[in-house]
Amino acid sequence: MLRLIDCRRPGSDLRSWADGLAGERLTGRQLNKLRSRGWFTLHAIQWPSGADIDHLAIGPAGVFSINSKRHRGKTVWYGDTAVTVNGSPTRHIAVSQSEALRVSRVLTRRCGVDVPVRPVISVVHAAKLTVKGANPPVLVLAVEDLGRVLSGLSPVLSSDQVAGIYGVAREARTWAG
Repeated sequence: MLRLIDCRRPGSDLRSWADGLAGERLTGRQLNKLRSRGWFTLHAIQWPSGADIDHLAIGPAGVFSINSKRHRGKTVWYGDTAVTVNGSPTRHIAVSQSEALRVSRVLTRRCGVDVPVRPVISVVHAAKLTVKGANPPVLVLAVEDLGRVLSGLSPVLSSDQVAGIYGVAREARTWAG
């Protein structure tokens, strides 16, 4: 019973976790819609440390490591090097870039060919999302735009390459260390 009460208390760790999970589930549902367009997705890939990759999308436009960030009712602003939430800086860009680089290293090693991975931040339930910058290092998208944007990017992988990378990525031993 106490956990249920704690879940509803603003600022509680349990509430933060529950909000994050709700955002991840919504992002996952949007990504799963890409399947009919030749995409494969994996969700909650576990690292040995206990951390996880929220989502991995593999399709004609490449490989994308996607972090879901639920900022319900808040104003999110993204310029080339920073994301702020209600004016406060976050580490979203650095964390996303680091994760994509790590995923790329692992997939490159296991696939035996270079596998670039582009970082994406899926913003869920923000009151307003503003993106400034011509060529941002991280794609920052409202969750409802994920499918349209990813499927609209220029193809860089053949269907055989997509299937091969997905086959490696779905093996638990790929992420075991």
